[in-house]
Amino acid sequence: MNNLYNTLSLLLFLSSFSFTYGFGSMGPISAVFGQNDFFCAIDASGKQEVICWGKNTSSSSSTSSVFAIDVPPMAALSGGYGFMCGILVNTSYAYCWDSMGSSSDLIPQVYQSSSYSHISSGRDHVCAIRGSYYSESDSGSIDCWDIVETSNNRFSSKQSALYYNQEISSLSFKKIVSGDGFTCGSLKDGGIKCWGPTSSNLVVPDVQDKFLTLESGKSSLCGVLESSGEIKCWGDSSFSNSSILDPPIGTSFVSLAIGAQHFCGIREDNHAIECWGKVNSSSIPKDSGFLSITSSDSIMCGIREDDLVLDCWFANASSPSNIDPPLQLCSPGLCTPGSCGLGNFAFNASLLHEPDLTSLCVRKDLNICSPCGFNCSNGFFPSSSCTQNADRVCTSCSLCQNSSCWEICNLKPHQHQDHRLHQLRKLIIIISSSIFGSLLISILLCILLRFLPQKGKQKKQFSGEKESDAPDITPSSVSVAPCPGLAQVFRLSELKDATNGFKEFNELGRGSYGFVYRAVLPDGRQVAVKRANAATIIHTNSREFEMELEILCSVRHSNVVNLLGYCSEMGERLLVYELMSHGTLHDHLHGGFSPLNWPLRLRIAMQAAKGLEFLHTEINPPIAHRDVKSSNILLDSDWGARISDFGLLRNDGDVILDMRDDVYNFGIVLLEILSGRKANDRDCSPSNIVEWAVPLIKQGKAAAIIDRCVGLPRVVVPLLKLAEIAEVAVRENPCERPSMAEVATFLEQLVREGLIL
Repeated sequence: MNNLYNTLSLLLFLSSFSFTYGFGSMGPISAVFGQNDFFCAIDASGKQEVICWGKNTSSSSSTSSVFAIDVPPMAALSGGYGFMCGILVNTSYAYCWDSMGSSSDLIPQVYQSSSYSHISSGRDHVCAIRGSYYSESDSGSIDCWDIVETSNNRFSSKQSALYYNQEISSLSFKKIVSGDGFTCGSLKDGGIKCWGPTSSNLVVPDVQDKFLTLESGKSSLCGVLESSGEIKCWGDSSFSNSSILDPPIGTSFVSLAIGAQHFCGIREDNHAIECWGKVNSSSIPKDSGFLSITSSDSIMCGIREDDLVLDCWFANASSPSNIDPPLQLCSPGLCTPGSCGLGNFAFNASLLHEPDLTSLCVRKDLNICSPCGFNCSNGFFPSSSCTQNADRVCTSCSLCQNSSCWEICNLKPHQHQDHRLHQLRKLIIIISSSIFGSLLISILLCILLRFLPQKGKQKKQFSGEKESDAPDITPSSVSVAPCPGLAQVFRLSELKDATNGFKEFNELGRGSYGFVYRAVLPDGRQVAVKRANAATIIHTNSREFEMELEILCSVRHSNVVNLLGYCSEMGERLLVYELMSHGTLHDHLHGGFSPLNWPLRLRIAMQAAKGLEFLHTEINPPIAHRDVKSSNILLDSDWGARISDFGLLRNDGDVILDMRDDVYNFGIVLLEILSGRKANDRDCSPSNIVEWAVPLIKQGKAAAIIDRCVGLPRVVVPLLKLAEIAEVAVRENPCERPSMAEVATFLEQLVREGLIL
């Protein structure tokens, strides 16, 4: 029953839309074949602007880069051999350009004022279907022209004799694709028609079936049958006696892309990539779903469904080269008029969290219709179904709580019950242990309280003094004068009550100094109490503690965790600080706390830098932190960043060098913010974040280190600038590092200019 339902759903939505993009086909992302291959995509700015990347022939470098070419806004793209064509947004005219950005003489004058609803670029020609791109008509007649390669990888065009004949001009086509010496189209009344000098080599049978969509490679053709969703492929003699053309059996796809000898598609059920033919399966992305893909000879690129970020990989190349795509959000599909229909959802631009972005299309009456998924990758289950404005939502199987997801997550009912019973047993053991422990402590306290008053009474009687005249036997407090109006002197009993006797459940953290506890003062204030451990007390004499208090009292800044008070009774050393309710930066980057978006990450970096700048430049004598790390950057109730656990000035002449070390360590924090990786991670190679990130930044590949687990802003230039300042901060020579003031100024300017915010 489920298989029948899935088949019917596939046919219903494919009858209205096709999502096939590759060589010779049309889509929001397309690839150019040949020695000077490159890629282009329509961006997600709402202006339908075009970005291109690849090996720019104007540069002597073989590395991948973004082309600075002037291409008008496009409704659709189609890549050929060394050139790209598209349909202009405003006029539906054809427009073509090469890797140099030149568009002159690539369309014969006779066709320059013709409107087209579909365009297809081949090895040495272009064909297009007449009619407005936004017209309700879904078919039309064909125009074709030749692309002639001249010197220096330049091109010109002329009317075609090879791709024109009387029969073709009389037919009405719905979709067309082109390859090396051929063009094929799905006819309005059913069937496929191919023409061109090499079309007979494909050996496409004379079928009358209706094809929902077609996709071509240089010398191959695939189509999806309307009747069953089955994929059929054909190719020239290079594919003879080979299983390369045989697609996976029983798998339905919503998008296809074909390279030299590989075929890949986006699965209908979970939007994962599946390939066949000569393909390196290890390079295929396994943890992301895609909405659009395209392919050159050996490189594939796609638009990820979670964040609309570009991703590229090698389909069958033995030695990878530089194919890093630009870190920019791209349109997940083509803008089309009308509603999306059953089995599709209209992309909602509000998901990108851009205040002024209401649509990814230049016209508000257009929609980007993407195929619904109904399943998820391994380890996840669909917690909500696809709607008209949103795709299905995938949730981790670890959160599966009822029978609706047991089967998908391979959980049996008794396993779920056993898990809950195990948790209940653990809870009973914990509660029983707590009750027994509390009872034992109560008995010991009663005995102790009964003994202490008698001992005191005996002492007073022995001394011959009255109780009212008894001297204060409380050990003397530290002699340092309290900071007037700033630091408060607390009694030990007061802090014990505030922390419930320094109980473990009130513990916030621990470090080399000791333990930190959450406390609630009698006036209702929530604070953090830092209690020194034995080692700290032994190695710090009273005078050093007095000096520390004097310095801490002088430190007051909005980006530093400020001291509220202290206690030094009964040999204890306790410091009372403002409570930072949102924990540490480390918790959010690496500890499973709520993720931080990019505007907040950038603001945290700026505020932490200003806190360190204050310690370095506005305190006399200056304070070097000596332990800058993400766990020592705390977040207050307003998500403001505060520096904590800074050290004291040592009289050994190393403060300047220590401040340079602070800059280095802060550079590591910036790399953590950018990448989401820990400073040292044994699961990664190299494990050291500096050794991993700096070479990439120096090679101009900063985009490769940016955390892809967080939705990216439309403008990513600030993140790349952040990578640059991080690289300078972690330079091996301390003299080449900027000062903390310079870092803070740079970050403050980055935020003030509003490049992300």
